[in-house]
Amino acid sequence: MDIGFHHLEEKRLLTLSFYIAGAFVVIAFGFAILTSSGAILFDAAYSLIAFVMSMLTLKVANLVQRPDDDRFHFGYTAIEPTLNMFKSLIIIATCVYAVASSVKSLLAGGHAAEYGIGMVYGVVATVGCFSISLYMRVKGKHLLSDLVKVDSHTWMIDGVLSASILFAFILAYALELTEYRTLSPYVDPVLLIILGSAMLPVPFKILRESLNEVINKAPPEAISAVIEKKFKKTLADVPYEHVEVRISKRGRDVYLLVHIIVDDAFSIATISELDEIRLKCEAEMREWDPAIIMDILFIKDPELAE
Repeated sequence: MDIGFHHLEEKRLLTLSFYIAGAFVVIAFGFAILTSSGAILFDAAYSLIAFVMSMLTLKVANLVQRPDDDRFHFGYTAIEPTLNMFKSLIIIATCVYAVASSVKSLLAGGHAAEYGIGMVYGVVATVGCFSISLYMRVKGKHLLSDLVKVDSHTWMIDGVLSASILFAFILAYALELTEYRTLSPYVDPVLLIILGSAMLPVPFKILRESLNEVINKAPPEAISAVIEKKFKKTLADVPYEHVEVRISKRGRDVYLLVHIIVDDAFSIATISELDEIRLKCEAEMREWDPAIIMDILFIKDPELAE
């Protein structure tokens, strides 16, 4: 029941993000035409990316809830980091293109825009983006969903972008009222260069984390140590020499392949006793972290764990 609630809450948040992203696309492109601003056009393009990605995210959110089948023997959760990786690559490409085109515009003498109208857009977009980012982060805090987490980051980036546009347009508007009005055409392209460069670390971070999941790289040593320590506590009644735990994270699932190297004191009468140990360990681990999925093997020869 709890899992179903989380799925419905996740889908509700992603659907909300989808419709708001669509509204922002229309608003941003409208203001980009009115102001002739490259910065707002860049923001509009970013919103369009967010909108398209939201459609894909909703589809993936439904897929990852499916159990494994004949086509995907380990379920659909690997699609989640793949989508996040694709999303980050699109954002990186957009940022690089924006910086390159802005450098070209700067060398050509800058680009003037309607800064008064642009300030109105800046206020609306900044408040809207930060609000939806905060809402998704707060409401999705208890969910085990990288999709909601990345979507919240996407809105935060858009909020920073809009706030920067607002600040720059206020500066450009002020310059036009002074003797330094000849500098105002440079504000728009300089802003785009700064924004495009400053935004790059976030999608690169998402790209690195998603790629690690796609290639099944183990979590950081500190996280692995905590998981292994927690698992060993579930073996209080099992005599063993060593435990080898291999860990990988794919989307919302944390997969553990565990080899328990038993000692000479370990003995069982039936296979059912092994199953009872497995069920007990898995229940305790999933109570600690519901994302955990486990396979446990009992062996005597340590070489079989290599």
